[in-house]
Amino acid sequence: MNSFYHSTRSNSDSVTSKQAILRGIAPDGGLYVADWLGEKKLNLARVCGQGFQQTAELVLGALLPDFTADEISACVAAAYGEQWDTPACCPVTKLGDDWLLELYHGPTSAFKDVALQMLPQLMGVASKDGEAGGKNIMIVTATSGDTGKAALDGFAGVDGCGVTVFYPEGKVSDIQYLQMATQAGANVAVSAVRGNFDDCQTTVKQIFADRELAGRLAEKGCVLSSANSINVGRLAPQVTYYFDSYAQLVRTGAIELGDVVTYCVPTGNFGDVLAGYYAKLLGLPVGKLIVASNSNDVLTDFLTTGTYNRLRPFNKTISPSMDILVSSNLERMLYYFCDGDCELVASLMADLAEKGSYTVPPTVLERIRSVFACGRADDDDTRAQISGTWDKLGVLIDPHTAVAKKVLDETAADGSARVVLSTASPYKFSADVLAALDEDTDGMNGFACMDALAAKTSTVAPAQLSGLRDAAVLHTDVNDREGMGAFVEAACARVFQ
Repeated sequence: MNSFYHSTRSNSDSVTSKQAILRGIAPDGGLYVADWLGEKKLNLARVCGQGFQQTAELVLGALLPDFTADEISACVAAAYGEQWDTPACCPVTKLGDDWLLELYHGPTSAFKDVALQMLPQLMGVASKDGEAGGKNIMIVTATSGDTGKAALDGFAGVDGCGVTVFYPEGKVSDIQYLQMATQAGANVAVSAVRGNFDDCQTTVKQIFADRELAGRLAEKGCVLSSANSINVGRLAPQVTYYFDSYAQLVRTGAIELGDVVTYCVPTGNFGDVLAGYYAKLLGLPVGKLIVASNSNDVLTDFLTTGTYNRLRPFNKTISPSMDILVSSNLERMLYYFCDGDCELVASLMADLAEKGSYTVPPTVLERIRSVFACGRADDDDTRAQISGTWDKLGVLIDPHTAVAKKVLDETAADGSARVVLSTASPYKFSADVLAALDEDTDGMNGFACMDALAAKTSTVAPAQLSGLRDAAVLHTDVNDREGMGAFVEAACARVFQ
């Protein structure tokens, strides 16, 4: 079996998974994909008889074939240990007649921890294997809120690595801001950017494509890589929790082995839901993957019409991690549903960059819609879901999870078990969650809201969030898009001097 990866836009440059992880993005701007994905199926009975860590080893072994079993085992042990507040890592709990997959039990209280506790381990193995050519690695990532802190936490203090994070100024929650701005570590750099997340993400891609910058950094012994879900090393670990959640449902008797399960995923950059499609290709009995969007509903429109149009108003919402108009991972999905037609994918991406939109052929849209469904929720819908879920079910959910629950509630039941992916602790968005519960938050900062939310619901804020009130702000940089490349270069010089 061919075990190489190549760009979504060209199949001329084959690389190993270790090389793909270290590069992050292909030289032509495409994302790394594997044509052999789906040729190998995981043993579902085996998955259902084991825990999260063992399933992670199976999943990563299938998706990253040039890592040895011992290498993967060591990575899993380091990534999924005592830094999680439950041995299950990602437990499944009841949500009325449906189920909640809790992905926020890691060190930064967001689902990104599943991948970003793993990615530094994978990169460390790959670089020691000689794939980095002996160079230092600077991770450069854009964040709409959660990826930034998860990347900072994962890479802080890692030998031979630095991490630079860009976030949109004023467009993350106050707790998300403090998680990043208070991050300690000699190898970390953080900057706000004047603009929105798409400005951050687009410019980061341009930084990766800047050959002159790459040349200057190479002379100083440094290469750039990514911690965004454009990196296959970010995407692969997320496949684990789809298989593990299925196993939990089998063990509880909610389903029988082989039954189909529907997943509803709040998503902006399409990575979280794409991991579900990868799980399906690896043999998981996935029914529909429901894409839940907030009022930045570019994905809902695309899945409905076949036209992706980023030229639309950008809405600042109470679910900021989904405030995205350019969903990078959609490119990977297009590649697979276009039967690996790199020329078509490259053409669509060129149209998106130059014209602001593209339209897929009707046959491609039909195939996509056979797997992916969609729906949307605005802020009023989201608040109503937070309130209703608490009042009726006694379950406290964050705004992103509430978007997914609203969409799932509006989706006709088909008899399958249905799982909502809960992507963050509600305490990361204490003010908005508290306001949704009809409490006045005027004049209250994030920690006052956190305390009031705990008192109202008799729940407890994660220590890593409540402890931020005593942490010193260490990062105050703000840049325009034009200054981001220089900021990265300066960070490399400082970290690797």
